[in-house]
Amino acid sequence: MVWVDFRLKPGARGRFRELVDANATASMRSETGCRRFDVTQARDEPDRVLLYEIYDSEAAFEHHCRTVHFDEFNSQSAPLVDTKLVTICDLVLEASS
Repeated sequence: MVWVDFRLKPGARGRFRELVDANATASMRSETGCRRFDVTQARDEPDRVLLYEIYDSEAAFEHHCRTVHFDEFNSQSAPLVDTKLVTICDLVLEASS
């Protein structure tokens, strides 16, 4: 699973959301290895957007990073971003009810 924490430049959230929402939607529609792609906004931090992504495998994530929609998002959103932190995690427990 992948967490991406974006700190945006002031006033960039609207355009950034358009770009990231399109990327998330395209990922879920066209990438068979993408199981989940959530876009979240931090409460009380208008310039912070976090992504939560789950892929079937590391190869599926690598494929995601080579897609046209990811490349478009990455290049067009770069000027809107102050910092970007990517954290790749391994699932160690999937609790169920």
